[in-house]
Amino acid sequence: MKVGVLGGGLAGLSLGYFLKKKGLDFMILEKNPETGGLLKSVEVNGFTFDVGGSHIIFSKDKEILTFMVSLLGENALRRRRNTKILYKGHYVKYPFENGLSDLPKEDTFECLYYFIENLIRKEKGELKPPQNMKEWFYYTFGKGIAEKYLVPYNEKIWKFPPEKMSTVWVERIPQPPVEDIIKSALGIPTEGYTHQLHFYYPKYGGIQSLARAFEREIEGNILTNFKVEKIKREGNKWTVSDGKREFKFDRIISTIPLPALLRALDAPEHIMKVSGDLYYNSLITVGIGVKREKLNDFSWLYIPDKKVLTHRVSFPPNYSPYVAPNGYSSVLAEITYREGDSISRMDDEEIAQRTLSDLVNLEVIPEDSEVLLTYRFKYAYVLYDVDFRRKLDEIFNYLNDTGVYSVGRFGSWEYANMDRVIKMSKMFVNQIT
Repeated sequence: MKVGVLGGGLAGLSLGYFLKKKGLDFMILEKNPETGGLLKSVEVNGFTFDVGGSHIIFSKDKEILTFMVSLLGENALRRRRNTKILYKGHYVKYPFENGLSDLPKEDTFECLYYFIENLIRKEKGELKPPQNMKEWFYYTFGKGIAEKYLVPYNEKIWKFPPEKMSTVWVERIPQPPVEDIIKSALGIPTEGYTHQLHFYYPKYGGIQSLARAFEREIEGNILTNFKVEKIKREGNKWTVSDGKREFKFDRIISTIPLPALLRALDAPEHIMKVSGDLYYNSLITVGIGVKREKLNDFSWLYIPDKKVLTHRVSFPPNYSPYVAPNGYSSVLAEITYREGDSISRMDDEEIAQRTLSDLVNLEVIPEDSEVLLTYRFKYAYVLYDVDFRRKLDEIFNYLNDTGVYSVGRFGSWEYANMDRVIKMSKMFVNQIT
């Protein structure tokens, strides 16, 4: 049996790895000149930037974490997270609820007061279970934390009303213990999101080193520069074409975004309409070189202020000292947008200079910093609106009837981190073999 894997991002590469372990014949078809998808690192003037966004290697699943780290071998570095939120000029410990004492005193009081008020109202049964993401923030954290950080930050990153977003994504956020909130307000150190408190990162080559590690295990089974344009079934075989070349497979596993897969399948009109109603965010990254040995000891920085273009800035040399030349440092700024919005209409130069100016004004970087690159990804984040389950049910009922499998971040239309994508691939291969 020969398997066609559509897409050579992390999902496609890890599928290939596990298919090979099972002894199956397969071919990965990737539209770009190289694999990796969002795990793309670019070298420019001695700097290495992860242009698909800042990625770190972590997981609650020890087996998957060990597997990812083992793929990197001696190229893996272990780091401790030191992340901040820039709020009213204050560097607040991340997550926000664990850094309440870093806020101005009045804000600290309001966050603590409304959190406790919420607890009392829940105990009395006065609060209805949340029906959307915005309600979930208020229900879980109270008015103070919700309005000062969670709502504005999520409005900024998603470019979508949180009251129209599902609770699916936020439900996996750990709910803080009451004692941690009180300690946080009093300045007693606490840690949240402990599963990512320590993380791994490649010593050399940026996050694309993880994709390269998968590639080395499946050499000879990857074809690049092949954009899937047409998929059709002929008897028991599938034919996949890019308009010039075609290949035949016994089974198809797709990891490309669902809308692209459905177009290639020439899906019925009503399925294409549902596909067009799936929401996602695109991403622009701006890589900046800084003439300083060290800027700070932060891992990354969240910026909820909507007047600032970027929502998150990472500091790559604090992941690995080998991603910037000696005597230099760097930052990577991330900006989400949706097709047709004001950001999507800005050209790269305008994006770059606005980002540079914002970060200089915030005193995150010095004035002599230099933009080295800007990069865009059409598909970066899956967005869950309140009706997403119905849409996905319709699409996957069609795919199941058709006989095409679809997995991965945009193949399953799931907001999945790297560890989840790899685990998804492993479980899927185990199920079909």
